[in-house]
Amino acid sequence: MPPKGKKKGETEDLGHMRAARFGRVKNTLSMGFVGLPNVGKSSLTNLLSGASHAEAANYPFCTIDPNVVQCVVPDKNFKYLAECYKPPSIVPAVLKVTDIAGLIKGASEGAGLGNAFLSHIAAVDGIFHLVRAFDSDEVIHVDDSVDPIRDLETIQGELCAKDRETLEKVLEREQEKVRKEKGLARSAEPPLSDTVKDAYEKCKKLIESNTPIQTHEDFSMGEVDVIREWGLITTKPQIYVVNLSQKNYIRKGSKWLPKIAEWVKTHGGGQIIPVSCEFEQSLADLKEYPDEQKAFLAECSEKAKAAGNKGPAADVKSVIPRLIRAGRTALCLQSFYTAGPKEVRAWTIMKGTMAPQAAGVIHTDFERGFIKAEVCAFEDFKALHGGQASMAKVKDAGKYRQEGKQYVMQEGDCIYAQCDSVEEEVDAVEIKF
Repeated sequence: MPPKGKKKGETEDLGHMRAARFGRVKNTLSMGFVGLPNVGKSSLTNLLSGASHAEAANYPFCTIDPNVVQCVVPDKNFKYLAECYKPPSIVPAVLKVTDIAGLIKGASEGAGLGNAFLSHIAAVDGIFHLVRAFDSDEVIHVDDSVDPIRDLETIQGELCAKDRETLEKVLEREQEKVRKEKGLARSAEPPLSDTVKDAYEKCKKLIESNTPIQTHEDFSMGEVDVIREWGLITTKPQIYVVNLSQKNYIRKGSKWLPKIAEWVKTHGGGQIIPVSCEFEQSLADLKEYPDEQKAFLAECSEKAKAAGNKGPAADVKSVIPRLIRAGRTALCLQSFYTAGPKEVRAWTIMKGTMAPQAAGVIHTDFERGFIKAEVCAFEDFKALHGGQASMAKVKDAGKYRQEGKQYVMQEGDCIYAQCDSVEEEVDAVEIKF
């Protein structure tokens, strides 16, 4: 997993790494929307992707199979490179997001579409926990009334109930593992290690208090390694997303937000992002009419000021970019860039990835034949390139460096990988600055 040491943003980075420590070490991780029916999951998925991939119908279980979309990651650095090089091919980073059908109370016991949905949740790597905090006569609520605290309890309770069921089988599985390792008979009752027993007791205590396991800080690395193998749903990073009415989103206030914040605090803490599908849809509907879209945002900002908001709080804008970046950060993903006259591309890797593994994302042979990487930080390129689509001035300034196999990739690195066994392929596929 990613190393703990960071020079910049250390506290924030460690928090996200702590949340993602139980997950898979892959560059193709995904987030999934989880919540009750009719809270806005499909609508928000459509808005994230910029297209109607999921049927946003007003009845429970309109989404049966999970809908998967690719969301372009907002990245001003990547945009700068693309505008500088102006290549025919521009390939941004993306975040995969799954729209999972709505859970209801009793799903862990098969209610609704039950365990099928829970298996879909198990397949993603992080969770957008979406709750409804808007009233509407046109959009029915599965429980006939709007109460996001009740809904949070319902969904968290179902996820914890599923983990409780999983935990009931964990100790037997661990004993069976010991039997196989030591060649013992099936009737033997081998003792389990203190690490396994301590991990089990900590997880059990958290689940019984309806608290996600990933929020707990007091796990040793050995316990993390053990828990990772158990496949518990609440070990996944989780972001709470609150769907407000357009009016409340603009004025940045709702009677439910303080209550939701208190609930999250008492259940292990976590990031809360207010959003309004109503507002986002109104904005998206005007994307073909930029002048009207600009006027709409100006009108919303005036309403925000009239509600008493000042400064940045009065600047009403889409939260979609923030949501995509938050999901990516929760999964500990970052980008590095390659750029040239033919292509500018953002490549996705996990934080803590070494240079050879990053080269392997471009082409698997690059990792095997890796010699070194020529690297510069994006900020150095921006400050020094002097308007040229070239690294010449960056090299002259001594900011273009060579890194070996132990180099840990940083967010925004611009690289050219050199390999010994695939030189011809490198020239054909990879483009040097």
